[in-house]
Amino acid sequence: RGTRELQFPALIPVINKLQDVFNTVGTDIIHLPQIVVVGTQSSGKSSVLESLVGRDVLPRGNGIVTRRPLILQLVHIDADDQEWGKFLHTKSKIYTDFEEIKKEIEAETDRVSGINKGISDEPIHLKIFSPHVINLTLVDLPGITKVPVGDQPKDIEIQIRELILKFISNPNSIILAISAANTDMATSEALKVAREVDPDGRRTLAVVTKLDLMDAGTDAMDVLMGRVIPVKLGIIGVVNRSQLDINQRKCVSDSLRDEFAFLQKKYPSLANRNGTKYLGRTLNRLLMHHIRDCLPELKTRINVLAAQYQSLLSSYGQPVEDESATLLQLITKFAAEYCNTIEGTAKYIETTELCGGARICYIFHETFGRTLESVDPLGGLTTIDVLTAIRNATGPRPALFVPEVSFELLVKRQIKRLEEPSLRCVELVHEEMQRIIQHCSNYSTQVTHTGTLKLVVHNLVAIELSYINTKHPDFTDACGLINISSEVRLRTGGESHTGTTFSTQQRAFCYSVPKAVMHFLVNHVKESLQSELVGRLYKTGLLQDLLTESSDVAQRRSEAADMLKALQKAGQVIAEIRETHLW
Repeated sequence: RGTRELQFPALIPVINKLQDVFNTVGTDIIHLPQIVVVGTQSSGKSSVLESLVGRDVLPRGNGIVTRRPLILQLVHIDADDQEWGKFLHTKSKIYTDFEEIKKEIEAETDRVSGINKGISDEPIHLKIFSPHVINLTLVDLPGITKVPVGDQPKDIEIQIRELILKFISNPNSIILAISAANTDMATSEALKVAREVDPDGRRTLAVVTKLDLMDAGTDAMDVLMGRVIPVKLGIIGVVNRSQLDINQRKCVSDSLRDEFAFLQKKYPSLANRNGTKYLGRTLNRLLMHHIRDCLPELKTRINVLAAQYQSLLSSYGQPVEDESATLLQLITKFAAEYCNTIEGTAKYIETTELCGGARICYIFHETFGRTLESVDPLGGLTTIDVLTAIRNATGPRPALFVPEVSFELLVKRQIKRLEEPSLRCVELVHEEMQRIIQHCSNYSTQVTHTGTLKLVVHNLVAIELSYINTKHPDFTDACGLINISSEVRLRTGGESHTGTTFSTQQRAFCYSVPKAVMHFLVNHVKESLQSELVGRLYKTGLLQDLLTESSDVAQRRSEAADMLKALQKAGQVIAEIRETHLW
């Protein structure tokens, strides 16, 4: 037991260190264990805090005095050391005069919140080092109020309520709900707002103040015993300093002595479980055990966030220092990624759809190939068309055989129908080449070589139309005609020759168009992409314009770097705790 008591107090300074680390980046993505003090303006909230500190440290006055969250870290030091305090916003300045601390809280509050009693959610961070305190981390919030005072905004009640909910919604916080003994505990505003985020009361501790101000003949026995409203973490009663005590500068130590005497006289059976000193020990114990329970999840959360911010920082890249070298590196990397995507050797392989070279292969063999196969060799040709072409080619003489002129006319007309699917094949490959750009990076460039390629396809069609090879084996095999009537022979012969020749050219197109696309578009882009980009972009006048990043990116990189640094430092702080110390 003694060993555990020595080990646990070390956990609170660990949380204080983590608080300091994350304060530097001003973020609340990590929910640290802390005690949040909630109460109305007249509940004696400030007196409770000052009793725990053992000093007059908080500003006093009428209306709302606490107008910004005050994160108060109490650090126990050796009895021989002098008490002192420090603020986060004043850097390394040391305060030994607690009146100066009080004035600095007022000045810092006015600096951010203004002087018209407005509130702000930006916290003030104060550390108190004293031999008279127990290690604690407390958050003092503005007191709950119902009616605006002076120049306060009309919705001041809503603003304060939202601010309180922001802090007590932290699942790792302990809620210190303060209520005055001379008010109805059943209608306590502090307990009411605590129940909104902690309906089971697992992390709520109630404090009943002003036990000495109850009406004559009444006491708080039922309240302190939990008979009026049960609170799982307990209910502790305290006696506050009166306004007269404060005006007469009655020290906190004398008030604690008087409090002990009052409890012994009025509540002798409960005296050892109430009072400011017992409250301090209870808060210390609750906070230590709460930290112990939260630490494993906190450690995991920090490690996960560190990995996420490392990835985010990497995505922003390094700041540009050498513009020429950076641009050349970007061009080289982009060209390599582009070519690798076509070859199928890219670093990141797409698993949801075909892309790059695989998509081009699919276009050639599935889309284009099947489209060509679906073209009917005799589509658009009627028997009348064939006979008319043959008769027109023979003049006044009856035709005995299919004239070569009419045959070529029919074949050329049909071959022309292969041009449209061939050009569509070019367009599909061109579109995929553009999609590869987006697949590789966020760069945007335009492949403009399709104009030349379309001309090549036109030429392929023209080449096939320029010479009809009647010596092709497929053609000669189809020429054996049955001895039938001359007109039927002419018609069937014309259709047969036309269909056979068309099928021959159809197969030729199925091979030649993909070859042309690969040579004039795909391979050309692969071979000339890097040199083309260097030639167009690697110019002195363009370098600065091309590589100047937006201020937003620079700011996001800086914020990500700061957050990563804070998370790594937080990870080191937690790593210093040996796991055996937690249980």
